[in-house]
Amino acid sequence: MIIYWLPAFIGGTLAWIAFVTSGQTPFVRATGLALVVVGVTLTLRRLGALLALTGGLALAFSPAFWSQTGGGDSIGTATTVVALAAASLAAIIIIQLSNRPYIALGLGAAIFAIIFWGQIGTPRSLRLTGLLTAWLLFLLVDALFTSNPRPDEAQPAPIDKQHIFGLLIILCVGTLNDPLFVLLMPAVAIGLWLSWTSLPRWFWGTLIIVSLIGIRGIMVTYIDAGWWNISAAEAQKMGTEVPYILADGWRVGSRWVNLMQIIIQQFTVLGATLSILGLARLSRWYPVLGIVSMVAYGFYAIFGLVYFGADREILLMPLFIIQIIWLTYAVYTFGQWLEKSLRSNVQRAHWLATSAYVILPVYLFLLVTRVT
Repeated sequence: MIIYWLPAFIGGTLAWIAFVTSGQTPFVRATGLALVVVGVTLTLRRLGALLALTGGLALAFSPAFWSQTGGGDSIGTATTVVALAAASLAAIIIIQLSNRPYIALGLGAAIFAIIFWGQIGTPRSLRLTGLLTAWLLFLLVDALFTSNPRPDEAQPAPIDKQHIFGLLIILCVGTLNDPLFVLLMPAVAIGLWLSWTSLPRWFWGTLIIVSLIGIRGIMVTYIDAGWWNISAAEAQKMGTEVPYILADGWRVGSRWVNLMQIIIQQFTVLGATLSILGLARLSRWYPVLGIVSMVAYGFYAIFGLVYFGADREILLMPLFIIQIIWLTYAVYTFGQWLEKSLRSNVQRAHWLATSAYVILPVYLFLLVTRVT
């Protein structure tokens, strides 16, 4: 299991070093950002160690993610130590009871986030939202691989209690932190509904209550009566930036172009194109996972069209995380195709695709640090 974890730890460590040195980020803040990289890398781990490591670092060095680095450190050391100790203790207990270390790691991170937010966090902490999103997607993807595997991989199995409990905790904490987190709720609900798992009524009832809380929070936080009916076309033309939703933003063609430009800026034109291929192949072999990821991506894309705040790129972080999952799966698929085409040298074909992918995080790192 240590070998399984190793790429995630390496990726998190490399990202942490980059955040602290090149990004001049305080220790605790860099640790929180690095935990996002760990979660994304673990999500991609099934595709191979190097692919997972590369995908995690590509996210870490994307312009939107990198923009969270820097800043002052206002976090007490004692609080951080207590949070880490509590999270570690919870992880150890879960390992002993369930023998599922990587699930324990995810739940431990959630517990750390709860204490972190409760003691020193503030409502709408964007970094906490990114952290919770990464680990929510890790638990959800891992659960769907179990409940809806390929026919040639394994028999479908119900989602275990650790995944269900972890998803519920993260959804609750994430929505209380930022109501926008509720945009992930439809994807989670569809994934659980399409799984082979029988869930109690209280679980679905809790999801409904959390959803209503999130919807109300969005109405209070992101909707203002004075801006709701303002022409999005005029606002876009004038470069207006207000932290509110403009109702007809999705109808304006320039908003679609602008959103696509933001996506391309994160992973290049080639990366954005390959991610579409990755989605197509993922939907072919893992249809439930393809549907779930498309639903989550779609909700955030719509938000990106109608929201005019200056922090739009950071709020779209869940969209970028899903994009990197699709992109990495595309590279994995390309590697599989090369292996079948070059049967005489399968190992070389595998490393060819992976090595080409390594160029992306290197390029992005040079881009965000302005080393040219």
